[in-house]
Amino acid sequence: MKFNLSILLVLLCSYAFGQISYIDTVTVNASNLPMKMSETGRHITVITQQQLLELPANSLDEVLQTISGIEIQSRNGFGAQADISMRGSTFTQVLILVDGMKLNDPLTAHFNGNIPITFAEIERIEILRGPAAALYGPDAVGGVINFISKTFSNKKVEEKSIGGELIFGDNQLVKSNQGFAFQKGKLKVGGGLSITQSIGEHVEEKVLMNGSTLEEYYNDFDIKTAGLSFAQSFGGAWTAKARLAYDHRDFSARYFYTSSPLDKSREITQNWWSHAQLSKVGKKSFTDFNIAYKYNTDRFVFSPDFPSTNEHVSDYLNLNLNHSFNLSRMINLKTGIQVDQRKIESNDRGNHQDWHYGVYAMALLKPIDLLSLTASIRADYDQNYKFEFSPQLNASYLLDNLVLRAAVGKSIRAADYTERYVSNNLESLTAGRSLGNPDLLAEKSWSEEIGFDYYMNENLTLKATAFARQSSELIDYVERNQSEIGAIGDLQEGANYFFAENISDVSTTGVELDLAQKFDLGNNNTMSTSISYTYLNTSSSEEEVSVYISSHAKHLCSARLFLQNKFFKFGLTGLYKERPFRIAPGISSTLEDSYYLLNAMTSFRISEHLEISLQMNNITDVEYQNVLGAAMPRRWFMGGLRFGL
Repeated sequence: MKFNLSILLVLLCSYAFGQISYIDTVTVNASNLPMKMSETGRHITVITQQQLLELPANSLDEVLQTISGIEIQSRNGFGAQADISMRGSTFTQVLILVDGMKLNDPLTAHFNGNIPITFAEIERIEILRGPAAALYGPDAVGGVINFISKTFSNKKVEEKSIGGELIFGDNQLVKSNQGFAFQKGKLKVGGGLSITQSIGEHVEEKVLMNGSTLEEYYNDFDIKTAGLSFAQSFGGAWTAKARLAYDHRDFSARYFYTSSPLDKSREITQNWWSHAQLSKVGKKSFTDFNIAYKYNTDRFVFSPDFPSTNEHVSDYLNLNLNHSFNLSRMINLKTGIQVDQRKIESNDRGNHQDWHYGVYAMALLKPIDLLSLTASIRADYDQNYKFEFSPQLNASYLLDNLVLRAAVGKSIRAADYTERYVSNNLESLTAGRSLGNPDLLAEKSWSEEIGFDYYMNENLTLKATAFARQSSELIDYVERNQSEIGAIGDLQEGANYFFAENISDVSTTGVELDLAQKFDLGNNNTMSTSISYTYLNTSSSEEEVSVYISSHAKHLCSARLFLQNKFFKFGLTGLYKERPFRIAPGISSTLEDSYYLLNAMTSFRISEHLEISLQMNNITDVEYQNVLGAAMPRRWFMGGLRFGL
C-alpha cells in the first residue's frame, strides 16, 4: 500500500467512536433476537447518537465509510448519492433496515443509500458484517445495517430535549439539522428535519484528445429529510409505535452512471416511508407485528438536448409477524413470518409486481454459561426465483477478556427491477447501454468467518476477523453483442450492450482488524483513538471483465481521533483506499488506484447550550473519485452554531 506521511500520522493518532464497549455491556438487535454482543458470534459495531455528532461527517454514508468492512462508493459529497458495499459485496448485497424493517428499494440498489432518517432521530446504528439472510431474508449477503430511531428503541430514561445546528460553507452551502425528543411515562414523541443545499463545485470545461469539449457545470445538490414518530404503551404489556418520514433529493448526476460525453444527467428522487408496530410483552415472551410501506419516485434526465427522461414509481409493502420466547435459562427461541409486495411503473422498464413470502426460526442455545450457539433456518418463496432455503450457525465462547467467535451461513439475493428490465421498453436502444435480463436467477452465497474480540482492559479493544464467501449465479453486466442476447429489447443490429447475466463461481476472502483505545488525560480531558484495516481479494473462474464485481477496494484503512474537554471538542478522520485503476477516455476521466482523505471538525463551547462549530473536509485538497467520472468534492470549509436544550 502506498501510504504518505499525512495518513500515517492519522493512523498513529486516530479517532474512536466514544467509549469502548466492555464485554456484555451492549445488547444488540441486529442479530434479530436481542442478545449481548459477546453472544452473537459475529463482528458487530454499535454507533450511538452522541458519537454521530462527534464525527466530521455531513451524511450517513460519510459516517459509514469510517467503519471497517464498509466501503462507500459515493458520487458526490454530503450524501447526494452513494452505494454501500460490505466485505467486498456488490452494492446490491447489503441489507438496509430502519427500525428493523427492510428499506432496500425494488427498483435499484442505487437508492439504498437514501435513508429516510435524520441524525437527530437516531438512537444508534448497528452494523452486522457477513450473511444474515436466515434472519432477515434476501439481500443480506455482505451484511446488515440497522438504523434505530429513538422512538422505536427500548430506552426507558425520561427525556425532554431539542437541539440542532445551522452551518454555512463554501459554494453557498447551507446545512441545517434540528430535532426534538420527548419521553415521559408511557409516551414517546420525536422528530427531525435536515436540509443540505449547495450550488456545488464548479467543474471546468475539458478539451478532449479529439478536439471536442465537455462544457463546464456545477455539481449542485438539494437534500431534505424529515421524520416524525410516536410510541404509546397501554397497561404495561401492549405498545403501539409509528413513524412517518420523507426524503427528497435533487442533484446533478452527470457521469454518475455513465462515461458518455453526452451525459448531462439530473435526477430527482422522493421517498415516503411509513412504519407502524404493535407489540406485546409477556412474562417470558415478546410478540410484535410490523407493517412498513415505502413509496419512491425517480425522475432521471440523461440530457436536456434530446428526449431522455425516465420516470419511475416504486412501491414496497412489507409485513412482519415475530414471536420470541424463553423456554429456559439456556434456550431462547424466535419465529417469524414475512410477506411483502414489490411494484414498479416505469417508462423504460415497464410495469411489474412480485409477491414474496418468508418464514424463519432461530434459537439461542447456552449449553454452558460461557458458550453461546445461534442456529437459524429460513424458507423464502418469491415469484421471481421460487423456493430458497437459508441456514445459519453462529458460535461464541468467552474466556476471561477474550471472545472467540465463528459463523457460517447461506445468503440469497434476487435481481431488482433494473437488473431484470432496464431499457427493455425503449425503442431503438443505442449501443453501449445497459440491458436488463428477465430470466435472471437468484444469487446464492455461502459465507464463513472466524475471529476474536480481545478486551485488554475497559479502554483498549482489539478485534480480528478472517472471512470467505463463495458466490454462484452472481448478477453483473457483461458486454454482449446483439446477436448473443436474443429477443430482449429493441436493439440495433450488430451493436454491443452491457447485458445483465448470472456469473458463476466468484470467491471473496478477506481480513478485518480493529484497534481502539480511550485515554483519560485528567482534568476532564479525554482522548479516543482507533484504527481499522480491511483486506479483500475477489476472484472468478470466468474470463469476463465485469462492471461491479472487481470494483471494491483491495486495501481499505480508516482512522479516527477525538479529543474533548470542558470547553472544546476536536475530531479527525482519515481514510485510505486502494482499488483497481480505471480510465474513461471519452470524458478524459481517471479513477486513480489509490487516494487518502482527511476530515476535521472542532467546536467551542460559548455557553451551556451553545457551541461554535468549524469543519474542513478533504483538508489536503485531494482530487479523487469513488466511481469513474463522478468527481468528489475538493477542500471544503464550513462553520456555524450548534445548540441543545
